[in-house]
Amino acid sequence: MAEVADFGQQVAIRVADERDLGALAGLRRAWLEERLGYPVEDPGFEASFAQWWRVELPRRTFWIAEVGSPRSGYTAVGSINVLEVVHMPRPGARGGRIGHVGNAFVLASFADRGVPAALLEAVVAHAKARRYRRLLLAPTAGSSPFYRRAGFAPAGEGLLMLDPSTLPPA
Repeated sequence: MAEVADFGQQVAIRVADERDLGALAGLRRAWLEERLGYPVEDPGFEASFAQWWRVELPRRTFWIAEVGSPRSGYTAVGSINVLEVVHMPRPGARGGRIGHVGNAFVLASFADRGVPAALLEAVVAHAKARRYRRLLLAPTAGSSPFYRRAGFAPAGEGLLMLDPSTLPPA
């Protein structure tokens, strides 16, 4: 679990598990509502999200950023996930793995406090440990500069790519 000092608060970054399902669904809802500027009524969303989570869990790793303490409890403030794609081997070459970074979101009130960078650091460490050939993502126009500063480079059709093996140790 990584921690980020946040103006007196500790922001913990850890791999999410089944206990975080409600928090992750809440962050996904907040992502849309922050962009739209109004609440979205969808009473079946949480059940739909839970179904998607269970389908995706064998091939995705989810991280959650949270503030709080064991005494006061924790509040989720961000998340990110990586879809692992395993390439089929071919004669003369072994298959490799790549990671597709997706659904990165941090509550606006925490976006300028190091939380996005801490989430991305967790993803890059995971990619190095799993020996991914590359990480891919499709950034929004607003997030593209953040990822480019982190070392991602254009990879065609609106994608950015990073070779984790080229980065120095964290």
